[in-house]
Amino acid sequence: MIRTIKPKNARSKRALAKKEAKLVENTKTALFVPGATGNKLLHDAMCDLMALKKPEAKKFSKKNEIRPFEDASELEFFSEKNDTSLMVFSSHNKKRPNTLIFTRFFNHKVYDMIELSIQNNVKLLQDFKKLTFTIGLKPMFVFNGPAFDNHPVFQHLKSLFLDFYRGEETDLQDVAGLQHIIALSVGEIEDLNETKNLPLLHFRVYRLKTYKSGQKVPRVEIDEIGPRFDFKIGRRVTPAPEVEKDANQKPKQLEAKVKKNVSTDFMGDKVAQIHVGKQDLGKLQTRKMKGLKSKYDQDSDFDNESEDFMDEDIEYDAPQPKKQKV
Repeated sequence: MIRTIKPKNARSKRALAKKEAKLVENTKTALFVPGATGNKLLHDAMCDLMALKKPEAKKFSKKNEIRPFEDASELEFFSEKNDTSLMVFSSHNKKRPNTLIFTRFFNHKVYDMIELSIQNNVKLLQDFKKLTFTIGLKPMFVFNGPAFDNHPVFQHLKSLFLDFYRGEETDLQDVAGLQHIIALSVGEIEDLNETKNLPLLHFRVYRLKTYKSGQKVPRVEIDEIGPRFDFKIGRRVTPAPEVEKDANQKPKQLEAKVKKNVSTDFMGDKVAQIHVGKQDLGKLQTRKMKGLKSKYDQDSDFDNESEDFMDEDIEYDAPQPKKQKV
C-alpha cells in the first residue's frame, strides 16, 4: 500500500484532489505492462491496442516478473501508483503462448480478470492501408452473436471491452465524430453451461466512410483498418457479489428523482394522474352576454305569462247572469 502523505504545497494538493472519489469519475485510464516472458508479437499487439485507447493510456517499457493469477499485489500497486483502473499484462510460455491478461480494478483492488491468447490469424496496424482516425474519438461497438447476451463468459467480455474503450461519457453527439467501429464476433454455442471449449473471439476494427448519395442520408461504407486478432479464451477471475454490488452502486445525488403519479407508456408518452378538488359550477366564468343577465331570465317571464293565462281562463269560465222575463 502507498502511505498517505499530507500535501505540503498547492501542487501536491491538486494532485491528490484529482485522485479523490467524485460524483462523475474521470475517464478510465489503461496501463499496459509487459511481462518478463513477452515477445515481439505481444509488444506490437499491445502497441496497437494502446493506439485505440489513446490518450487515456500508459505503457511500461521495463519488463516485470509477475504472475497475476497467483499474486496480483504488484498489479494493484501499479494501479494505485499510476491511478489507473484498467490494465493489460502480456505473458508467453509453452502452455499458454502469446497471452494478454485484461484486468479491471475497483478501489485499486482486482475486480475481475480474463486471459486471452492470440491465435495465428494476426494482422497489425502496419499491415493495413493508412486509414486512420482522429485520436480521442468514441468508437461504435458491434457484437455479433447471441452468446454476448446469454453466455456468462461472453457477457464478461462484452462488459470488459465496453468499459475499456468507452471513452469520455457525454450527452453531446456529433455525427462527424463517428469514424471507427470495434466489432466483436463469436460463433454459436450449443451448451450455455460450457466454459472450457469455447469458440474464438474475433476482434476487428473498421473505418467508417461516407459518400454523397443524392439524398439526405449519405452512403456508408466500411474498411478494415486493424488491428485484427482472434482470441482464445483462457482463465478468468470473476468479482465477488458484494464487491460487484458496491462497484455498480450509483451516488444518490445522481439518481433521478421519482415523480409521483407520472409514468411512461409503451409508446414513450408521459402519462400523469392529476387530482383536482370538487368544482362549483355555479361560480364558473362564462361568456359575458347581454342575454345571460338575470333580468332576461326566461323562467321568470314564463311564470308571469302562465299566471296571466290562468286569470283569463277564470274570467272566461265565470257563470253569466240569467235574463229576466218581461
